[in-house]
Amino acid sequence: MALFLTEEDVDGLLTMDAAIDALESSFRHQADGAAANIPRRRVRLGGGMWHFMAAADAALGVTGSKTYGALGPGGSRFYVHLNDSNTGELLALIEAGRMGQIRTGAASGVASKYMARGDAHTVGVIGSGYQAETQLEAVCRVRDIHAAKVYSRTPERRRGFAQKMTERLGVEVTAVDTAEQCVKDADVVAVITSASSPALRGEWLADGAHVNAAGGNHWLRRELDGKAVARASLIVADDVEQARVECADLIHPVERGALTWQRVRELWEVVAGAVPGRTSPDDVTLFESQGIALEDIAAGFRVYSLARERGVGVEIASE
Repeated sequence: MALFLTEEDVDGLLTMDAAIDALESSFRHQADGAAANIPRRRVRLGGGMWHFMAAADAALGVTGSKTYGALGPGGSRFYVHLNDSNTGELLALIEAGRMGQIRTGAASGVASKYMARGDAHTVGVIGSGYQAETQLEAVCRVRDIHAAKVYSRTPERRRGFAQKMTERLGVEVTAVDTAEQCVKDADVVAVITSASSPALRGEWLADGAHVNAAGGNHWLRRELDGKAVARASLIVADDVEQARVECADLIHPVERGALTWQRVRELWEVVAGAVPGRTSPDDVTLFESQGIALEDIAAGFRVYSLARERGVGVEIASE
């Protein structure tokens, strides 16, 4: 029998630490040739857009897919399907909105663990939506963060974010009035917006900063200007094939001849040590996160395993 797991189940099972560990393990499996990712595909329908992405991790014995779409008045609904890679049997159907929020932060956490300076203590967050919460939380899990700043266009939202995250993380988070104030002197910068024009400019970045750009997974959404990309001595994507289609931050400089795709490495290479996360304390490093299915099935399998251990979820017929 397969398990059906709700958003509430996921929220009670999956911690940020567990998600970071799960994703890091699957990136190592990818380095070993035991895991593979299929980039997102989008299908335009009369009422909206349907999205499909898939991956396999033989080391975990699991294959899976994530589907979601905004196809009606109820907004997007996210589902992860997990299957046994040996038998094809359905293992779980998981409501994956909350899981996606956590895994998106966890991917930036993994990148920050390997690419941010070891002595990073400050974070600047551009964006104050629900995805920004897990971006900051993940960085706090992998570095000893003492203080953070947040900027977004709406003063009430950035102040609310600062208060909420100060209480949740025990780290002083301050709302500021400009993106430049937010980023100036920050050791780690998170950009998590739906901006169509750059929210982060390269001249604002301090030497040695690490940037996690996680909001722009569409060619019309651009979060970084050309100088921010040009300043990066190392540019990493979670999946280069997917970035070639979706990552406007990189597509634009490639089209101008300022960057080649050969310079963009994948996160598994950094996790496995094939590519150093940085070679100097003054390096500016950049992680472009598109959100990939391998991350979804890694997090989903961890949720499924914990659910089995704790007797959580509803069993459903899989045949």
